[in-house]
Amino acid sequence: MRKLYVLVLSVFLLALTTPASYAADNGSWSVYPVSTQIAARPYFYLSADPGQTLRDKVTVANKTGAPLTFRLYAADAYNTARDGGFAVRTVKERQLGVGAWAHPARSRVTVPAHGSVTVPFTLRVPEKAEPGDHPGALVALDERLESGDAATSSVAVQRAVGARIYLRVGGPTVPALAVEKVRISHHQPLVPGLGESGATVSYTLHNTGNVTLNPKVRLRAEGLFGRTLLSRGLTKVPSELLPGQRVRLTEPWRGAPQLDWGHVTLTASAPGTRESASTSFVALPWLMAVLAGAGIAAAVVVIRARRGGTRPSWLRVRRGRARPSVPVRASRPVRTTPSRRRSSPSARP
Repeated sequence: MRKLYVLVLSVFLLALTTPASYAADNGSWSVYPVSTQIAARPYFYLSADPGQTLRDKVTVANKTGAPLTFRLYAADAYNTARDGGFAVRTVKERQLGVGAWAHPARSRVTVPAHGSVTVPFTLRVPEKAEPGDHPGALVALDERLESGDAATSSVAVQRAVGARIYLRVGGPTVPALAVEKVRISHHQPLVPGLGESGATVSYTLHNTGNVTLNPKVRLRAEGLFGRTLLSRGLTKVPSELLPGQRVRLTEPWRGAPQLDWGHVTLTASAPGTRESASTSFVALPWLMAVLAGAGIAAAVVVIRARRGGTRPSWLRVRRGRARPSVPVRASRPVRTTPSRRRSSPSARP
């Protein structure tokens, strides 16, 4: 059986005590920027104009009791589809930004036990680079494949640790945010009042600008006649939404109405931008929905039948045929005897 390879990458773990304090760390090795004389840097914060070349250094530290060899490479960053977390491309994926512009002096490095190695790198910004933020990382990848029971496991794991790079290219910065594809799905009991009801609101958060955003999202639901059913800020939102990235998110709504008609509105905001999107909803218990659907279907059938000049079979009523009456021959007219004029008694002789 062919094994599926999974890359486990740590680019966000921060220790908070030692001078090498801001290293991305997985417990076995860490990667971090070389500290300046002023202070340790949590990440690489770099700025450059198009066509400019930057030089810096990265340190890889080995925390184990044996030497470790790593593949050292630069990678572009993106938001994961599952929760919007910060992640970077693998070494086999195509790199378009920082991953293509940054080049370590050594692509492979062996770090002694409990030791560290510092490697210089250059970052050349193309002349036609777009202004704004270009996030990425310098990654130390252990190319060994780790698996449990080789006979039963179909997944092999590669581990990597990356130090984040936040590069801003000079030029106009445009913060812009969009809320797209707002949907709501209801979860209703079969019989009204017997069981809890709820709903799930789903939406897409899209960074349409060229700078990294820290978005805030608020959910508001209104029922019939404008009644406020729900109003709260959402917590399951990416702390960093990178330029051009889309993230599909969901928010549960417990205690959603079982019978109502209204709409939900999602408002996303960040410094310099604010956008909203809405969708309507009709909340009906399953039993009422089925009965309403059956009634509507019956009405449609009747209307169509009337327009077509026929009646559906279940509305047809059998009528007895009326027998035609037997024609009656007209009787002949009766000729009456004309009465004679009677003479008066005085006229008799």
